[in-house]
Amino acid sequence: MTRASAVVVIGGGQSGLAAGYHLRRLGLDFVILDAQTTAGGAWQHTWDSLHLFSPAAYSALPGRLMPPQADEEYPDAAHVVSYLRDYEKRYELPVHRPVRVQGVHRDGELLRVETDSGPWLARAVISATGTWWRPFLPAVPGRGGFGGRQLHTVEYRGPQDFAGRRVIVVGGGNSGAQIAADLAYDTQLTWVTQRPPRYLADDIDGRALFDAATARRRALDAGRTDTGGVASLGDIVAVPPVRAARDRGLLTASPMFARLVPDGVEWADGTRAEADAIIWCTGFRPALSHLAPLQLRGRRGHIATTGTRAVDEPRLHLLGYGDWTGPASATLIGVGRPARDAAREISALPAAGRT
Repeated sequence: MTRASAVVVIGGGQSGLAAGYHLRRLGLDFVILDAQTTAGGAWQHTWDSLHLFSPAAYSALPGRLMPPQADEEYPDAAHVVSYLRDYEKRYELPVHRPVRVQGVHRDGELLRVETDSGPWLARAVISATGTWWRPFLPAVPGRGGFGGRQLHTVEYRGPQDFAGRRVIVVGGGNSGAQIAADLAYDTQLTWVTQRPPRYLADDIDGRALFDAATARRRALDAGRTDTGGVASLGDIVAVPPVRAARDRGLLTASPMFARLVPDGVEWADGTRAEADAIIWCTGFRPALSHLAPLQLRGRRGHIATTGTRAVDEPRLHLLGYGDWTGPASATLIGVGRPARDAAREISALPAAGRT
């Protein structure tokens, strides 16, 4: 049976909930389709020791401050999951789960969202599926011949799985630094980065990153000189576990190796390091396969947007995938403003539908 809603939001994580908050405030008819079995988005699948880059007061979705976590300046992932579950319940957001979206199609004046539980027809769609479900692995020579264990950030849970082992962590961003710090005490750790680690000043956190990203977006929109945004400040926020390992001299990075060999890795000069496991903290790509039927990708696979709205399909908005869909929109504090803008644009569509 085909169901209908003025707006279908795909994804029930932080971006989808922020969209739901603003859609509800505008009185629009909407549903949120979430592939997860429980609330909490990707945060419920992260490693145990993951911490936010900002204190709770600067990590909130619109309308509801995140309460502080006892004895923690920077809340952990479990605290974020609890907050998201409370947020969804508090605002009585109409989340349907588990529902897996298979494709979005044009259907005359409407968009048809095909799911594993039947189709939905909508006047507008907000895609808010994030990036966690599409981990990126670089094409490094010899990767298929390595005899040890290889895993991506999404598969890492904690140091208990690697105690006493030789572990190589690849990646100089926040995930790489946090996981390296996690493993620095009980493993034979080698931390490998593309360039020397760049730590932000210890007093800089996610709020400053959001401000920097916003200032860059405003400068570019006004035709002024690119400020560099977050990249101008550094790559790694020194949350307490990272700071502690760094200050003890446990986070010494090596340059990127040239290839994998059966028992480890090899640098261009022939130097080798043996390894039992390699953890690839090499980032993510937007999870957008459900939008393939709309044929919106350009030559480089990028969907052109104006703000959050797809240029070639004005009934579609993309939310929470990074700066190209709103400054710092992949963060808790940053997604609120583009979510509000998307909801307002949708409300201006003909017959957008109000409750």
